[in-house]
Amino acid sequence: MLDSLGREINYLRVSVTDRCNLRCRYCMPEAGVELKPHSEILSLEEIHRIIKVGTRVGIRKVRLTGGEPLVRRNLSRLVQMIRTIDLIDDVAITTNGLLFPEMAGELKEAGLHRLNVSLDTMNPEKYSFITRNGSLKQALRAIETALALEFHPVKINTVVMRGINDDEIMDFCRLAYNHRLHVRFIEFMPVGELGFWSRDKVITCDEIQEMIKREYRLSPWKLSRGNGPAKSYRLEGGQGSIGFISPMSNHFCHECNRLRLTADGKLRGCLYDRTEIDLKQVLRQGGSDEEILQLFIKAINLKPNEHKMGQTSWGSKNRKMYQIGG
Repeated sequence: MLDSLGREINYLRVSVTDRCNLRCRYCMPEAGVELKPHSEILSLEEIHRIIKVGTRVGIRKVRLTGGEPLVRRNLSRLVQMIRTIDLIDDVAITTNGLLFPEMAGELKEAGLHRLNVSLDTMNPEKYSFITRNGSLKQALRAIETALALEFHPVKINTVVMRGINDDEIMDFCRLAYNHRLHVRFIEFMPVGELGFWSRDKVITCDEIQEMIKREYRLSPWKLSRGNGPAKSYRLEGGQGSIGFISPMSNHFCHECNRLRLTADGKLRGCLYDRTEIDLKQVLRQGGSDEEILQLFIKAINLKPNEHKMGQTSWGSKNRKMYQIGG
């Protein structure tokens, strides 16, 4: 289905939980996190039904997110359920990776073939600082496991923060050069814990690319699946690629193809826009597939032309990233 700007909406990001086993400084507070009771979180069957109805408006790609999706019980069963939906041709996951090594085999058997690992640093002390005591060793083991089990593509999502991890940009490039990995540098966005975010921490993708060009020759390139908003490049002579996601400096809203489903059943057309359509209420009141379909159509028609990130304040009443889905 096309929205009011003629954008083809074919991608649904599904948050399966608002819980996480880390407390990254830009995402969640260290304590006092307000989590939804389990009764308010969509069941696997409800998620499956919503996705199936979504195919009627053109949804073909699904990404499972959180919080941290791997803390959700029976996640591999959900992957398997989604794989039974004929029109869904791509299922992926975004994870911090800490639980992935033990779950990788069952996830692949269920039909998961690609993943994104969130990794902002390869320095153990920095990793502990950013994530509030997460294990870098375990995150790196997740990447090694994914490569060993031939998941493809394996992407690394790196939020670049000036004065915190911008000195590691070339380290991540070397990782992509030496391995079949796809590193995407993401501009720091004001969408979570605003006490940690500040404009002077933002380093633009143009700045990052200029740094990389001093050492590597870049060739424009596109992954066969799941490239999303990233502008991707081959590192000539290397095995992997790098990409740039620039929500702050260079909006890609004109080509946005996604909707977001929160763990508590709200459908959103934009990460930054507060408009939500309540699917859970209709589901639990015995609503028909046709009623759910009409809510999908409503959400698509309400999808904003562009986000106002950097122009309007996130605000205390806005949902945090872990509550929306990364």
